[in-house]
Amino acid sequence: MIARILPHPLLTLTLVVVWQMLVNYVSLGTLVFGLILGIVIPLITAPYWPDRPRLKNPVMIVEFILVVLYDIVVANIVVAKTILFTRNTAMHPAWVSIPLDLRTPEAITVLAGTITMTPGTVSSDVAADGRSLLVHCLDAPDPDAVRDEIKQRYERRLKEIFE
Repeated sequence: MIARILPHPLLTLTLVVVWQMLVNYVSLGTLVFGLILGIVIPLITAPYWPDRPRLKNPVMIVEFILVVLYDIVVANIVVAKTILFTRNTAMHPAWVSIPLDLRTPEAITVLAGTITMTPGTVSSDVAADGRSLLVHCLDAPDPDAVRDEIKQRYERRLKEIFE
């Protein structure tokens, strides 16, 4: 019964929290409207999620989010220093191919989005077979180190979460 009303409980919770943050004011009315959105939107979109991803280790999500937030802050500082104090001739932009151990499309999408959210890197393409991800780096003197860092910091955790 609960699964019919809340087909995606995590999405419901996320929608309620995001609504409260958007409104920037907590009252009974905004909370009720957020709950209505959190129940109606997943019900309407449920047919489009026939193979909903199952999370193998949901607790790891917290660790993953903290690592990503930390990396975003650090990357902002590094990119600002690079842009302000590094000559163009001293920069080493590079295309890096990341071989993927991930197989689920949701995990690959989260990895690509995470890389793009981190300043100084952008995910450009996923191979047709889903076995590699092409990433452009603003300054990568050692592309192999960039590849290894992405695999260690992000892909390893995503593999624990999704697979």
